[in-house]
Amino acid sequence: MKKLKLTIEGMHCASCAGNVERSVKQLRGVKSISVSVMTRKAFADADDSVTPDELKKAVSKAGYRLTAVEEV
Repeated sequence: MKKLKLTIEGMHCASCAGNVERSVKQLRGVKSISVSVMTRKAFADADDSVTPDELKKAVSKAGYRLTAVEEV
């Protein structure tokens, strides 16, 4: 299990954050995610099998852009 910090561009409201949360939660191996519109950051708990590319695709599918993934 790893803890990730994601930087997401393009979110403007709580609905945007909800869209990102729903999309990322659908990934196999993502246990939880919390998105903040104010900081443009998300924190996720995920299995080691979850890749940055999968996260990028999930965020893109929701209509936003993932600019950074860091392990914390």
